[in-house]
Amino acid sequence: MNSIVPNRKPLTPADRQRYAKHLLLPEVGVAGQERLKAAKVLVIGAGGLGSPVALYLTAAGVGTLGLVDFDIVDVSNLQRQILHFTTDTGQPKLQSAATKLKALNPNLTFIPHATRLTSANALDILRDYDVVVDGTDNFPTRYLINDTCVLLRKPNVYGSIFRFEGFASVFAPHLGGPCYRCWYPEPPPPDKVPNCAAAGVLGAICGTIGSIQATEALKLILGQGQSLLGRLLRYDALAMTFRQLQIPKDPQCPACGANPTLTKLIDYSAFCGIGQGTTTMNATPDDISVETLKQMREARQDFVLVDVRNPDEVAVCEIAGSVKLPLPELPQRFQELPKDKLIVLHCKMGGRSARALQFLRGQGYANLKNVAGGIAAWVERIDPSLTPP
Repeated sequence: MNSIVPNRKPLTPADRQRYAKHLLLPEVGVAGQERLKAAKVLVIGAGGLGSPVALYLTAAGVGTLGLVDFDIVDVSNLQRQILHFTTDTGQPKLQSAATKLKALNPNLTFIPHATRLTSANALDILRDYDVVVDGTDNFPTRYLINDTCVLLRKPNVYGSIFRFEGFASVFAPHLGGPCYRCWYPEPPPPDKVPNCAAAGVLGAICGTIGSIQATEALKLILGQGQSLLGRLLRYDALAMTFRQLQIPKDPQCPACGANPTLTKLIDYSAFCGIGQGTTTMNATPDDISVETLKQMREARQDFVLVDVRNPDEVAVCEIAGSVKLPLPELPQRFQELPKDKLIVLHCKMGGRSARALQFLRGQGYANLKNVAGGIAAWVERIDPSLTPP
């Protein structure tokens, strides 16, 4: 495997002392360490996966590390996001990260990108980096990262976690492998998307998958070993097993196939069917925005706000005054809701509440609305003091 970083930066005597154990490895040596020093890696997300990735890349001597994140440190992050400490609660994650990473390696050039990655800024942010590491936790951003990397010919080191499982791979069509769309051509329905907020995650598996991602990034820079290109590694922590699945390159892939049709970045929230962000371009006549919901509450309009999420999700955050009626219980309990009032439904992002709306319509309820984007949009755009769902 050839290095994706042909340039090298000379090592100082202090570098040789710091990276002495690397220099003993024939696969690294002086030349490899000089490539690491010249390398630029972008880590997207300073959370569960981004934390170990950033720490190990910094310790390994990657010269320039970019980090994309717009969130603040919450106490609920600390169970898995080891880059942040209790004293960092309330600080921007990038501020917390900069302190730890510079303390670990003062020679690091740290570039913070304090913004949400979007179709408007992704090309500019990713353009100057050699490797991109995906530490995100949602489908719109994963597809955005994939498509941007395909267009810019950047390797995308992928990782994801859920409950007691983790996945890792390398997507890089320009290196002969598949892209994320070859494996996952279309996103799942929003209400079928598993998420850590609802189901939880064992914190330690973030370290396992994040370490694998960091290792894959280092191998690409060094040009050593066999990468996970074209392979998906699945980790089951409960069984303590690793399984390997082949991901073939799809010749019909719209992003990296023989005749690609995806030649520019798109609206990824719309692609994933999620009413996310500041627009309502996906809205149906049944939908209202979180801004409209806020206005209705302030005007003290007479309506019933119904939260159809599960109790464990509600325990994390809720919109005050909502009626709690989990979607699985709706067929048995729908008669608790009045038919002579407006019923406004919400869930995390809008998918389950849309299903609840259709069910209630079938039961004779006529005055129904769905909150586009759900409580996730409410926290993002109306009440950021709430813990993100």
